[in-house]
Amino acid sequence: MRIVVADDLPASALELIRAEPGWVVDARPGRTPAALAADLADADGLLVRSATTVDARLMDAAPKLRVIARAGTGVDNVDVAAASERGILVVNAPGANSISVAEHACALMLGLARSVPAADRAMKEGRWEKKRFLGTELRGKTLGIAGLGRIGQEVALRARPFGMRLVAHDPYISKEIAAGLGVELMSIDDVCARADYITLHVPSTPETRHLFNDARFSRCKPGIRLINTARGELIDEAALRRAIDKGVVAAAALDVFETEPPADWSLAQLPQVIATPHIAASTEEAQELVGIETAATVRDFLRDGMVRNAVNFPSIPHDELQQLQPWIRLADQLGALAAQMGAARIEELGVRYYGALVDVRGVDVLAASAAAGVLRPILSSGVSIVNARAVARQRGIEIVESRSSRPRHFTSLVSIKLRTDSGDRWVEGTVFEPNSPRLVSVRSVDVEAPLGGTMLLISNDDQPGVIGEVGTILGRHNVNIASFALGRGEKGAIGVVNVDEDLTAPETLDRAVDELRRVPAIREAWVVRLSN
Repeated sequence: MRIVVADDLPASALELIRAEPGWVVDARPGRTPAALAADLADADGLLVRSATTVDARLMDAAPKLRVIARAGTGVDNVDVAAASERGILVVNAPGANSISVAEHACALMLGLARSVPAADRAMKEGRWEKKRFLGTELRGKTLGIAGLGRIGQEVALRARPFGMRLVAHDPYISKEIAAGLGVELMSIDDVCARADYITLHVPSTPETRHLFNDARFSRCKPGIRLINTARGELIDEAALRRAIDKGVVAAAALDVFETEPPADWSLAQLPQVIATPHIAASTEEAQELVGIETAATVRDFLRDGMVRNAVNFPSIPHDELQQLQPWIRLADQLGALAAQMGAARIEELGVRYYGALVDVRGVDVLAASAAAGVLRPILSSGVSIVNARAVARQRGIEIVESRSSRPRHFTSLVSIKLRTDSGDRWVEGTVFEPNSPRLVSVRSVDVEAPLGGTMLLISNDDQPGVIGEVGTILGRHNVNIASFALGRGEKGAIGVVNVDEDLTAPETLDRAVDELRRVPAIREAWVVRLSN
């Protein structure tokens, strides 16, 4: 085996791979793209951190490459789709730096409470300003946690000993997990209204971009202190400056920025802001653990065929995977569709197989794929059918599988049921030849539509004029309808509209949906975005 290591990894990680008899490890950080491409010509594995970009062109120069490993959580610098097309496994090291990030968030919170950086700066400049730096205790204060995943939970565990009250917003975490941490769950606006400090630990998605903007800051408790060690895109930096000027935000501690390094340094240089250069995960322990975990994952795959921490591939035999691949995709998209039918706390995922699927070996991988579809929009780290069950378990989501030989309208069928704190969601689908996933039922109403891209799901009263009004509103907003399907049931109708969002700005589509929701005959309307 020949392994190329393109970025810095700890010596312990390199030794773990070198210990394998006959394996060659080429560890030379800082190569030019051309030199790296040449060195990958006969490589079986590639290990990178964030400095190296692994795109389709680089993969094309590596015909023998079987695995790309990202020593870290995110895989933004790896073209995962291109790797999947080429049969290359992509793995990462999720959660290895959670404690380091949580500790840095706590350090920033303490720095805000006691003005540690400013006091240190004054001392170094020869100024003894004891009276100026009157601090506050954390004891008795309320800490709001936006995102109660791995890092948010570690922050909660460390904040409780300070005597802080803990509230959190995470529409996908179970009440039982929150209660076990001594955390009260509530809406994001309620968290902002009650918190003295708020720390952000949510992923960067279209929905969370500028989660904290002028409108959100206006709902915050006056004098709130904000900490962000997650993603810079979560905060509208111009809005934060305005909130600081108005005194709504007393201070902020930022480890991440919308542009890194910042194009505009004025926010980081404000006296009310503590700024660090994206170092929350930069500890000796985290770097060591991430490196060792990544190296072990590559070793286990190349030596034993064991798949762990995979971003893009299931750990099942190749022949079974080929048979199940279109159904894996279907289950993923059905799960993603159900998850996007409004924010809610998911308690259980039910997956039922009908027809010929019941007898297919390895069919239980579809439940993991459905869970990945449900979880992917709400997680900052990569989730796949390999780790989806474990992640669901961590978040208190029970997965229930069942099989039925009862005849249905289709040879095989997958049924997805989400049980949430706001009610059940039920969707079904099948695969048409050649390998085309189709939606065939929503809320027990038969409705057949292509499954993929951007879709509008509309629940409405079954009465004249609704379809026309939907078309009129979408047309007024220049939303192009690719297809329209209608299903009718005893309790109403379900409309599925596939739209060409590439011709429409997302905010335009959102405005159109807001107008649809104001139509008296329309009970609910959702925008669902799926991969094609």
